[in-house]
Amino acid sequence: MGFYFEDQNSIFAWAGPQVERTLDTVIKRYVGANPPHPVTFRAYSRRGILRVHDYRYHADFNAFFPEAANEQFVYAWSRMWSDTATSLMFDVTCLGPVVISCNGEQVWRSNHLTERYSDARHRVTIPLQAGWNHFVIRAKKTRAGFGWVFGAWLGKHPYLLMMPTAEREGQEGWLFTEPMCAELPSLPGPGLSERDSGRRWLPERAWDRQQARQGQLQRIFGLEKGHTAVGWAAAFFQQPGKAQYTLKGRHDGPISVFIDDRKVYAAETSGRISAQVKVPFGSHDVMVRSTCDGKAWGFDLSILDGRDAIPFMSPCNLRGSAQAWIYAGPFASSTRPTLAGLRDVHRPVATAHGDSYWRLDMPDAWVRIYNENPLYGRWNYPLGVTMYGLLHAARAIGSAEVEQYVVNHAQLCCDTFHYALWDREQFGGATNVHHLLASIDSLDDCGSFGSCMLEVARHAKLEGFREISDYVADYISNRQARLPDGTFYRKVLMHIFHENTMWADDLYMSVPFLCRYYQLTGDQRTIDDAAHQFLGFKERLFIPELRVMSHVYDFRRQMATGVPWGRGNGWTIFSLSELLAVLPHDHPLRPDLLTMFRELCEGYLVLQDAQGMWHQVLTHPDAYPETSCTSMFTYAFARGVQYGWLERPELYVKAVFKAWEALNRVSIDKAGNVHGVCRGSEFSFTPEYYKKELLWNLNDTHGVGIVLLAGVEVRRLMAFLEAGAKGKAR
Repeated sequence: MGFYFEDQNSIFAWAGPQVERTLDTVIKRYVGANPPHPVTFRAYSRRGILRVHDYRYHADFNAFFPEAANEQFVYAWSRMWSDTATSLMFDVTCLGPVVISCNGEQVWRSNHLTERYSDARHRVTIPLQAGWNHFVIRAKKTRAGFGWVFGAWLGKHPYLLMMPTAEREGQEGWLFTEPMCAELPSLPGPGLSERDSGRRWLPERAWDRQQARQGQLQRIFGLEKGHTAVGWAAAFFQQPGKAQYTLKGRHDGPISVFIDDRKVYAAETSGRISAQVKVPFGSHDVMVRSTCDGKAWGFDLSILDGRDAIPFMSPCNLRGSAQAWIYAGPFASSTRPTLAGLRDVHRPVATAHGDSYWRLDMPDAWVRIYNENPLYGRWNYPLGVTMYGLLHAARAIGSAEVEQYVVNHAQLCCDTFHYALWDREQFGGATNVHHLLASIDSLDDCGSFGSCMLEVARHAKLEGFREISDYVADYISNRQARLPDGTFYRKVLMHIFHENTMWADDLYMSVPFLCRYYQLTGDQRTIDDAAHQFLGFKERLFIPELRVMSHVYDFRRQMATGVPWGRGNGWTIFSLSELLAVLPHDHPLRPDLLTMFRELCEGYLVLQDAQGMWHQVLTHPDAYPETSCTSMFTYAFARGVQYGWLERPELYVKAVFKAWEALNRVSIDKAGNVHGVCRGSEFSFTPEYYKKELLWNLNDTHGVGIVLLAGVEVRRLMAFLEAGAKGKAR
């Protein structure tokens, strides 16, 4: 019996030590489990309770209702999905008296102590059932305040709470009542519609009577003569071949109607639409460009197939609204974009008033982008190393399809970058795409995937990567917290537990990016910075008697933890190998860095177990065999042999092949699942935290890419040794 599964279920039992077979199996499992679904588009009201910069929902009812009387109540209602029954931690800040209920049961209530400080955060652990969980928060007005801040306990955690009624199915946010003098006799919950509740729920969905009589472009964009706007919908034309259809409707102001960029109707003055058009079978974009004449502005359009109207559909599969049409504008003549450019829905739209995005025909309602794919098209540090591994593994086995999957993942990150920055400014600070990059406050947020992006750009065409790489480089070089000697450390973070600490992990979160940025720009300062980081980290984290690294240095205590966590050491040696591969041979710090590489490798070598694995805590054989650090030591040893960095390379060759066989026997099963990868960590001064609390996950992205990179380097080492043997034979 193996540690994680039966021996007969290992990839080794089925494929033996064939590197290509292992790479192919792990790749196919990962890509098959994470298909490249597009982003999600949801309707969103900017008049509601917004999720703000700390990723909690901020309900200041004094701002919503300045005339509310003391002792009045406002109820807010939302829901959250959970795949399984679990418990989640939330943080609440009281702006006044607050009662929180979940699924009809009270789970937290403020008191005079928690209400005393309007900036204090109070941790609440709330049990959730599988499926939808309905939250109701009752706020009471006092002279001191009225409302609450509620949401994720940790900044940048994507806790999404969704509108709870069928009328707004698919929208993010909260419904809330107007102030009332009495408490609700019963809490709202599943199955209750807004219509049947007997209450007026905010934010408003409908225009007032005066606005409803106006054209939709007037009520959305106002009246400014000469401005233009575009409406966009899709329609499915069901007649075979190329059939004739009829356009019917009316418009205020000049108008042009396009089907797939072909103008099918135009008029210079207000009037009725009546035209015949031939359209081939299939789904087509219908776009209307309208110009404001200063009097009235809007249009109605129908497309008839005989007597029947063809239903319009959302062009972006919009959730949260039944409206088919979306609108962009207003555009001045100098800013009017092409229709094809507007259809690039991953980017903001340049209008007469600056960047904007698509609107809906509801009060202050917008289309908003959400990337809800767990592992596709997202930007975070584990996915940075995962995509790096997928890229090189795909190239090693000749899989153009998987290589393109990686390129497309990176391209989606590039395509949505500008939108994420615009979204951050527009909706309160918490974005639903690029939430780490848009809220950047640590190396975790940028360095790993930034490095991966630069690596992808070396091998494929990647549009927009340079702008993001400059953005990341600016953060690392100019905004990241540093000690007086220039060494990185963690300070002023949303995650306050990390405040005033230095993590071995951050060598990976910074140095590989700096190396690739140096290769891109030739800027000597970046490679010098990367080299100096290792010396600063070594000064504070190196354990000389073991020749390994502590995980964290705590500046509050002015000491290192003394715990040699496996993956923290893996990040260190992995990143040092990345640096040495590009560092100029005449760089003044190269001798010191080579010495550090050799010292660490010697320390790790003696800690490899009899089977070939390294453990979660390197010096504790009773800790579980950990896959990601084993893979990184394998990678670094293999590189050290090939580049000639190691003395007595024969010892490391044996360690590499021993470790690779162990990974195939212990960690990778026949289906390509990767076991034994430690999940994302906090830190502790006791090894017991790492051994007993910081447990492993199946197919964790902290390890999948590293396993693939280890396999790629094993393959390269084999070719290197075979070439050397042939050379000697000659």
